[in-house]
Amino acid sequence: MKEELKIYLYRLWPVIVLVIGLPLLSFVIWLLIPAKSLDILVIDKTVKDNSYREHAGLFWTLDHLKYRRSSGEAYSADQDYLGFFPNGKADFGVVKDLTSRSDQEIGELVSRTNLIYLADTYGVYEGNFEQTAKDEMSKKVYGGMNSSDLRLVKMAIEQGKNVVAEFNSIASPTSPLIRTEFENLMGVKWTGWIGRYFDELDTAINRDIPTWMIRQYQRQHETWNLVGPGLIFIKESGEIEAFVYQKEYDNQVPLIRTQKMNKLGFHLPEVVPYPDWFDIMMIEREYEVISYYDINPTAEGVQKLRSMGLPRFFPAAVVRKLGEGSQYYFSGDFSDMEGTFGAAHFFGLPVLWRGLYVASDYTDRQSFYWNYYYPLISQVLEKVGEE
Repeated sequence: MKEELKIYLYRLWPVIVLVIGLPLLSFVIWLLIPAKSLDILVIDKTVKDNSYREHAGLFWTLDHLKYRRSSGEAYSADQDYLGFFPNGKADFGVVKDLTSRSDQEIGELVSRTNLIYLADTYGVYEGNFEQTAKDEMSKKVYGGMNSSDLRLVKMAIEQGKNVVAEFNSIASPTSPLIRTEFENLMGVKWTGWIGRYFDELDTAINRDIPTWMIRQYQRQHETWNLVGPGLIFIKESGEIEAFVYQKEYDNQVPLIRTQKMNKLGFHLPEVVPYPDWFDIMMIEREYEVISYYDINPTAEGVQKLRSMGLPRFFPAAVVRKLGEGSQYYFSGDFSDMEGTFGAAHFFGLPVLWRGLYVASDYTDRQSFYWNYYYPLISQVLEKVGEE
């Protein structure tokens, strides 16, 4: 019996090493890696529940890479941001932002910060907390960039700090005046257009297309006679256009392209599909393009883009060096992440996930996170740390 047990354990030991030994080694290596000090201020006004999906991906990265406050404290996704804090009560939540802060207080806050990250200012709406008519436009509870946020960005640039902003930071419901001031500060210009991919435009099949979008399209084009995969473009002024796959464009899903040998030194996949919301920005000449969108429009699609005042390619991630700091703009909801990431305290885990989540699989949001956003933001954090 003892001999049989020995043989059984001998055959089982590779499995034991794989299941217990490797994770334990990975955890020990992570523990031995020294923590790095980096003070980050995150603004997220689009927090509907305790998933914190608009900034959860950023905070997982901070935890995994052992970025800590200068005080030595770890970052917490449910506390270490400014914006909306849901509470599940009748008033939906609590607002904690810079509105009540003086210029001196904001200036002191900036002086203690290495990076300002504008994750999302779209905000929260009554429909986010109600079970009915979720796809209808509803009353705003809180949201939009305000003058205090502008003062923060302005002082950060003046003090040579680093700024990252991503969609939606300045689109609706931010006022045109605030938006223009932000554009002047950051050297970017919103075209007024946003877009999103839908894997099926037939409303009889895809029930997730918002009712307000369908009605808006019908008002301008009479009927929603759209079938198959496609893109919907919406302009702030109310215009709405559809690009149907293999009619107006040939890349079924918008592709984010990054040159393999880019002078900025970013190591990213050359092609990653992106099926979520994006805005179309114009940038000043001093900006360098890290990545860009390519929908591969047909001849008909190119003409349609021209009539909309849009270029053939759209910036996806850009950066410019200004003084001692850098400004980044991500033209997509990049940090938005739904679901679990796994424990952050294991060395090499992102490599494992990149192996499991193929970059071309756009149906799983985790694929985009592990193959594009995590490598991008981890390199941005590294560059901020060096600066």
